[in-house]
Amino acid sequence: MNYSTLFSLVLMLVQLWPCTSSAQNCSAQNTDKFFTAVRRVKRGWVWEPLFATEEQTSMVPVYVGQLKSDLDKQDGNLKYILTGEGAGSIFTIDENNGKIYVKKKLDREKKPFYTLRAQAINRSTQLPVEPESEFIIKVRDVNDHEPQFLDGPFVATVPEMSPEGTSVTQVTATDGDDPSYGNSARLLYSLIQGQPYFSVEPKTGVIRMASQMDRETKDQYLVIIQAKDMVGQAGAFSATATVTINLSDVNDNPPKFPQRLYYMSISEEAPVGTIVGKIFAEDSDIGENAAMNYFIEGDSSDVFDIITNNETQEGIIILKKQVDYETKRRYSIQAKAINTYIDDRFLEEGPFEDKTIVKINVEDADEPPVFTLENYMMEIAEAAVSGSLVGTVTARDPDDDDCPVRYSIVHGMHLKRLFIINEHNGTIVTTKPLDREISSWHNITVTATETRNPEKISEANVYIQVLDINDHAPEFPKYYETFVCENAVSGQLIQSISAVDQDDSAEGHHFYFSLAQEDTNNSHFTVKDNQDNTAGIFTAKSGFRRQEQFFFYLPIIILDNGTPPLTSTNTLTITVCDCDTKVNTFYCRYEAFLYAMGLSTEALVAVLACILILLVFFLAIVAIRQQKKKSPFSEKMEEFGENIVRYDDEGGGEEDTEAFDISALRTRTVMRTQRPRKKVTREIHSLYRQSLQVGPDSAIFRQFISEKLEEANTDPSVPPYDSLQTYAFEGAGSLAGSLSSLDSNTSDVDQSYDYLTDWGPHFKQLAGMYTSHRDMED
Repeated sequence: MNYSTLFSLVLMLVQLWPCTSSAQNCSAQNTDKFFTAVRRVKRGWVWEPLFATEEQTSMVPVYVGQLKSDLDKQDGNLKYILTGEGAGSIFTIDENNGKIYVKKKLDREKKPFYTLRAQAINRSTQLPVEPESEFIIKVRDVNDHEPQFLDGPFVATVPEMSPEGTSVTQVTATDGDDPSYGNSARLLYSLIQGQPYFSVEPKTGVIRMASQMDRETKDQYLVIIQAKDMVGQAGAFSATATVTINLSDVNDNPPKFPQRLYYMSISEEAPVGTIVGKIFAEDSDIGENAAMNYFIEGDSSDVFDIITNNETQEGIIILKKQVDYETKRRYSIQAKAINTYIDDRFLEEGPFEDKTIVKINVEDADEPPVFTLENYMMEIAEAAVSGSLVGTVTARDPDDDDCPVRYSIVHGMHLKRLFIINEHNGTIVTTKPLDREISSWHNITVTATETRNPEKISEANVYIQVLDINDHAPEFPKYYETFVCENAVSGQLIQSISAVDQDDSAEGHHFYFSLAQEDTNNSHFTVKDNQDNTAGIFTAKSGFRRQEQFFFYLPIIILDNGTPPLTSTNTLTITVCDCDTKVNTFYCRYEAFLYAMGLSTEALVAVLACILILLVFFLAIVAIRQQKKKSPFSEKMEEFGENIVRYDDEGGGEEDTEAFDISALRTRTVMRTQRPRKKVTREIHSLYRQSLQVGPDSAIFRQFISEKLEEANTDPSVPPYDSLQTYAFEGAGSLAGSLSSLDSNTSDVDQSYDYLTDWGPHFKQLAGMYTSHRDMED
């Protein structure tokens, strides 16, 4: 099949594509087109695949190929026309024979092919002989691009001592040439720098280990890889890349002590936990591969210990038990360092540990005295006489010179110097008898001091137990309130009693209860010992009368089991109550109180009544005195209040400068219109006009101020300090004028106050007062 047939089939498939979703509607149409396309194969185009080589430079067009129709009779009757990409500008066609030429240099990397269309027409009729057909001109590649390493820089890491052939990393280069044509894009990798430690696979660019390498010798390598196209043939382009290969550490080196013998010293006074010294084992590895732990071997591990500093990898030797120069002056210990993490691959090279010897000398020091015991336990019986021996403490100087020691007691405030100690032999004695019931244990601190060096002091605790003796008799634990009803029957339990003893008993306390011998026969009550340190009080007869005896005093003897046994007599008070079966405790106590006071109920009521009367009389006297202290003007103030007329809309007087603008009252030019009055006399009008003529600048006002000033300066009764006196002038600007009748020529009877009703609601109450007063006179 030629190229024309292939082109027709492609065109047929493009025409069938839109009908895939509706095959039934397009089946007839596609069938017609198919037969048409098949029929065109018989008279189609005839040409070979067309190629144009890139990067060709020529002064004349370069031949690419030829298009030819099978209807061309070579008579010049057909004309070939070329259209599409680059037609006319890049590609031209000979219209007579269909030969195609390229006029410009091509670049396959920019455009790998061109799509064009060809048509053959009849020169005479200008009608197409062949339908317009599409064809492609491919640009043939040449080696015009160098390989490139686009992913650089390259860094890889591989463990040290890795075996040969271990893959390290892979580097890849790219080439812009066509990989499907020729060898232009076929690369070959080679190693320029890095032998004999590394190798590279020529086709893949995989870098591998060529020998085992030790990081401690060299930890970084620079490898140069070259990539060459054209499979390394002559004229090929090349590129290089540098790969930094780092060797990671593995634990292939054991720790090593730089010294086989260490010397250290420690004072015998050093406390436990003191740092004796430090040792260090070197390890060529790094990180966790160099981590190690230190240990002490041998019998010295109970005196010294070693800990590992994880940051510095040092072994710190510390004192585990206090040393004594007089006992042992030199220690030799063996220290060992072992790697924490061990790689099994390198176990065959030997153990990953090292040992060293540490010699420690104990330095002598002036030590304080040492007691034979840290804590002393001593006993002494209570009530022992003063000066009784308690015990002895002993201390000695551990140094070679064995300096004498002096003993003393550290007295506290609470001990009150109950004990003293012999400063030479450490004997402790009492200073006074001891009472176990006050304190059964005494804790004292004894010091031992060197006589030649008083700064060397040591202490010991002495615990002294006071042994008990039976020196306290048993007694009632509390006061018993015992009551019995008058109608109680014989054998009735009225009280249960117990006892306590301040002494200690090794076998436990046991008390025995009984009545005193003198009251055994004639007592109205009996005591029954329960044998459990308690006893019961029972009535020995039936019926009791308060008139005969109100209280019964029952002596009870309590005996303990101490050595020697002690007894005590405790009196139980029994009160007779007026009750049937159940005792009312409050009522019995009340009656007992009256009986003890020698009063009857009637007498007590009389006393309370007298007290109440005296209290009422006292309160009455206090109330009368408070009434006399009231103000004598209270009634007059009430009368004054009836005659005072209050105006809520008025100011505060002459000294009130906030209620109104006083400057407006003193302004000469402010003149207010006068409201008409009814039946106002001529004298009032003249006084009003005269008031308007008097102002702050008039001679009358100045004379008034001068007189007041003279009074203030000459009056001996004024305060002996400067004072500010304010005078408000009520003159010009006043709408109402003066209401004073001092200068009036008429009496109140002759005047009419009806004009007050025209002054507004503010004077309504004043007008009502004068109007009502006039009506009363009429």
